[in-house]
Amino acid sequence: MTTVVPTSEDDPALAVVSFTSELAWADAGPEVAEPQVTRLCMEAQECIVMGRRLDLASLMLTSADLVFSKVSDKDLECIFTVICNLASKLENLDEFEVAKLVSTKITQQPNDKPALRLKILFNLYNLLGAPDSRFFVYMQALNLALNGKVVDHIIPSFKKIDCFLKEWNIGVKDQRNLFLTIANVLKESKSSGKYSFKFLTKYLATFAGEDSYIISEAKEEAVRSVIEFVKAPDMFQCDLLDIPAVAQLEKDSKYALVYQLLKIFLTQKLDAYLEFQAANSTLMKSYGLVHEDCITKMRLISLVDLGSNESGQIPYALIKDTLRINDDEVELWVVKAITAKLMDCKMDQMNQVVIVSRCSERIFGLHQWLSLRSKLATWRGNVASLISTIKANKVVEEGLPAGQGTTIR
Repeated sequence: MTTVVPTSEDDPALAVVSFTSELAWADAGPEVAEPQVTRLCMEAQECIVMGRRLDLASLMLTSADLVFSKVSDKDLECIFTVICNLASKLENLDEFEVAKLVSTKITQQPNDKPALRLKILFNLYNLLGAPDSRFFVYMQALNLALNGKVVDHIIPSFKKIDCFLKEWNIGVKDQRNLFLTIANVLKESKSSGKYSFKFLTKYLATFAGEDSYIISEAKEEAVRSVIEFVKAPDMFQCDLLDIPAVAQLEKDSKYALVYQLLKIFLTQKLDAYLEFQAANSTLMKSYGLVHEDCITKMRLISLVDLGSNESGQIPYALIKDTLRINDDEVELWVVKAITAKLMDCKMDQMNQVVIVSRCSERIFGLHQWLSLRSKLATWRGNVASLISTIKANKVVEEGLPAGQGTTIR
């Protein structure tokens, strides 16, 4: 039994095929154009009747691609909305195939109206229902933004990445691809180095628990993370030393010095850096590291490190010697550390000491947790003692005759 599916010139898909094919064949003259337009419309109608949505999408995309530079952005958006809408009417597997077909076609020429192409991909993403289809289109959008140099259009979506990950439920390999691509997008945008570094470390963290062969795949990105941290003037703390993908560099014949440099910036002071730089200046230059900038960062780090001692006081003379500066520069560097929010302190000019109330940690490992535990225990004891004192005073006051203890004699 044959099922008759009614179609008409008002069908959006047929209207798109007719419009785009007429434009595509316009330069060939009416004698050539009319038969071709008729043929394409009949093919489209046959696809609709037979329910061949994937073939219909392919046919529509071919015509739409030919007229991409001939129509207005508004018309293009309408054309591709009709095409993208085909995916929303399909089951998961077919939906993915149409999404893949459309997004692949859209991203083939990233430098031709890239912002519009990105908008079309966003529209497609919102029309899709299956998580795997959505993830595929999002990755295509990321690469289009990167290759078409319109990264600013996609960066706002990064705030929702955690929600997206829950929705997509993707595997480790897909997560790696996602995090690394986002890090590359952010690097291209010249936005905050911290933001790019965040996703780069997320990428590296996905290699935890893998064997050495798999971890070696991340070697170049591990080096990149170290260099980005050292270069960044506003990053003073990280957990790179705890990440296996970075730890592998320590025994690597090519990158062992890079790991050594990281350890200096996270665990040592200025003198260690100066010794390293003197022996490896060529290496530093090859990674684009500026000696003066590194000295500035190491001086701030070294100052904060001095503030971590139990006494909470740093003599001016010790700051001068550790940072290798003049007497009149000591307070200047203390102010710089305060401005960078690395420490809270007061300068006692009379006694020539800096009294530290808080300072940042470069790394937060077992030692730091134990120190925090000790401080919390002390704080808890002080609070308990204060409460006991208040209760005791309250009992004494309640036991006094009326008016006694409240009059000054």
